[in-house]
Amino acid sequence: MMIRAMSKKTIISLVLLIILVFLSAINLDYSGLKTLSPSMGMDVLRGLAKPKWDFFYDGSGEDLLSLLLLTIGIACLGTMLATILAIPITLISSTNLWQSYPWVTKVGKFICNVLRAFPELIFALIFVKLVGPGPFAGVMAIGVHQIGMLGKLFTEEMESMDEKLIEEMQAVGANFWQIIFYVRIPYLMPIYSSLALNHFEIAVRSAATLGLVGAGGIGAPLIFAIQTRSWDKVSIILIGVVITVFILDQITGIIRKKLR
Repeated sequence: MMIRAMSKKTIISLVLLIILVFLSAINLDYSGLKTLSPSMGMDVLRGLAKPKWDFFYDGSGEDLLSLLLLTIGIACLGTMLATILAIPITLISSTNLWQSYPWVTKVGKFICNVLRAFPELIFALIFVKLVGPGPFAGVMAIGVHQIGMLGKLFTEEMESMDEKLIEEMQAVGANFWQIIFYVRIPYLMPIYSSLALNHFEIAVRSAATLGLVGAGGIGAPLIFAIQTRSWDKVSIILIGVVITVFILDQITGIIRKKLR
């Protein structure tokens, strides 16, 4: 009865999905399962259950607290850089600002698409080669990637804003820049601020992984701890990252509610 009630499109979609999952599964390399053993799994769990608390803070600058603060700093600076530079990209990408020159918006949207086409990790690899390993490479990687992400979101908000406000300003003789500074920016600033805060949270998670390629932050000690199977150190780092993300989520959530 259920099969009869399903439409042909649904049945075809399910069959295609099953074929896709099957093809994906048969192409995987399962040889790694040979090295997996219950004792190894128990060692990992025992290590994770005993966090290395003395790594939390030891005043060396290479402890968990210092590296988490560095990670937050990388995310904060990268997001600020992206927010500032996304605004001029938005001004050339919004179709309602360039109705007589639509090709201009295509250029702006193309720039956004190129910048957000690559993940932060790719940009981090490039900037580590350009400016050397360290936090500055992480800031640049997050900043450049998020220019594309925020530019796209800012543009969508600009294009969907209420044009009646603009028409009223034009009716009293306001020029392009007066409309930008007295109508569009005040109207969109709370929305843009909320989007930037949301991407700051995302940037903190990204910054935690950029250390894997030498771009600073908590990622480097995490990968070293995993490679040396120091599961107690892995445990305290993961606990620190989870608590940091939770606290930032709560704080930015409160700020975003006030901006609405």
